[in-house]
Amino acid sequence: MDFRWTDSARDLHDRILRFARERLPTRPGARGRDGFSLADWRHCAEFGLTGLCVSEAFGGLGLGALETAYGFEAFGHGCENAGLVFSVGAHLFACAVPIATHGSETVKGRVLARLARGEWIGANAITEAEAGSDTSLLSTRARRDGDGYVIDGVKSYVTNAPVADVMVVYATTNPSHGHLGLSAFVVEKGMPGLSIGEPFAKMGLTASPIASVYLDGCRVPAANRLGDEGKGAAIFADSMGWERACLFAGYLGSMERQVTRCVDFAKTRRQFGKPIGKQQAIAHRIVDMKLRLEAARLLVYRACWLMDQGEPAVLEVACAKLAVSEAAIRAGLDAIQIHGGAGFIVETGVECALRDAVGSTLFSGTSEIQRNIIAARLGL
Repeated sequence: MDFRWTDSARDLHDRILRFARERLPTRPGARGRDGFSLADWRHCAEFGLTGLCVSEAFGGLGLGALETAYGFEAFGHGCENAGLVFSVGAHLFACAVPIATHGSETVKGRVLARLARGEWIGANAITEAEAGSDTSLLSTRARRDGDGYVIDGVKSYVTNAPVADVMVVYATTNPSHGHLGLSAFVVEKGMPGLSIGEPFAKMGLTASPIASVYLDGCRVPAANRLGDEGKGAAIFADSMGWERACLFAGYLGSMERQVTRCVDFAKTRRQFGKPIGKQQAIAHRIVDMKLRLEAARLLVYRACWLMDQGEPAVLEVACAKLAVSEAAIRAGLDAIQIHGGAGFIVETGVECALRDAVGSTLFSGTSEIQRNIIAARLGL
């Protein structure tokens, strides 16, 4: 494995970092608590962030997983609005990627280029009230009816739902087959029978809107099915590979920014006649932040490199997701402790990173699920 970046990859990383710092909200404690900003989304779309790994034939940049993760790391580093980073990631990895990989030419021709260019906003709808981690229990049903399908059910916690133009919906087409009876469908805004609930208030990622999705006799053309019937679980697993590796690279960027901020603070904040960075307790805490960041970064790079080689990477992706998400929470706690009282005050923006990180051990498969995956791969 050679993680030396090409000149083009490094140039893209630097351009994304510069763009995010200059064009997107960066003042601590400011826009990270606001709602979704269409203006910020359009800035990201104009740069190309909404289509990083989509084929150039459909308006994307055509990047592989490793370069996409590197770009998303720069995005998370330069943009302090983690909700915006998360929304772009959900749009790209959980909606555009499965459509690009499994969609019919009809669907790709109508939908994919608009997603890649950010003209349309994408979402992914799989979670239900009684089926979170266990996707074999989906109660949403899709039945064949002539030249289409009729979908009935309710989806919970759908990121981007309040602003989405199109979403990938997972439904059961054959209940007796368990997870092998799931199918995936492209459902577009305005289709009869589709409605969106009121947005939920969340403790973090507040600029990323989330709501329930209601499908009541929603009719979808057969061409909007992704892949064959019964392939929904495999399609979901494929998209989660991208999301768990590449979206979480955004948290690497956020942690890099936190380490730098803590180092700067520790050099200037004085207690007992010297900078607090000279206190071993503070210095070692920052060292541990850096150590967790670098370990998580290498796990992400390894998982993405394997994906680009076409090699199985289920174990490596699970390790990366687990390491990044838990390191992000620890980094948030450490940053608050290092800043003391100032870290506890909302106006400084220090505590915001912790609230944005808490959900990372829940979405895209909980930490417990990642540990189950790793254990199974070890033969346990």
